[in-house]
Amino acid sequence: MYAITKKIQILKKAAVSKDTFINDEISPSAELKFICCNCTHENLVNITPYESGFPVFQLYHENKILSINDLLKNSMIKETQKNMLHAGEFTFNDLPTLYFGTDCGSCGIKYIGIFSYGEKQPGLEILSVSGIWEYAEA
Repeated sequence: MYAITKKIQILKKAAVSKDTFINDEISPSAELKFICCNCTHENLVNITPYESGFPVFQLYHENKILSINDLLKNSMIKETQKNMLHAGEFTFNDLPTLYFGTDCGSCGIKYIGIFSYGEKQPGLEILSVSGIWEYAEA
């Protein structure tokens, strides 16, 4: 899992086996599996709450990595509801939203993952995966 620092172009969305993890499924980490668009290898990424990922704001800040339009067009994030703006202007599932870069363990193709994590209501911790997308450096 790494931060992406160069401008990228989104190519294809990968298939994920499960995109929502609740309460005990998140402890100590959520095991996210996705299928590589290139070689069909099943990859595993462990997402640990409060440790994994980087703020999604870093992607669109000054259009350094992706534009807001690219993120919205690919349904990676959405505009946050007005009563949840403390989580950020653009989020997924109106919860604090993070991203990570990863590579296919077999062929090395690069991927970006977007997920949100937080308490949706008292006693309900949820980690939602917006998706995993293949990308190329622009």
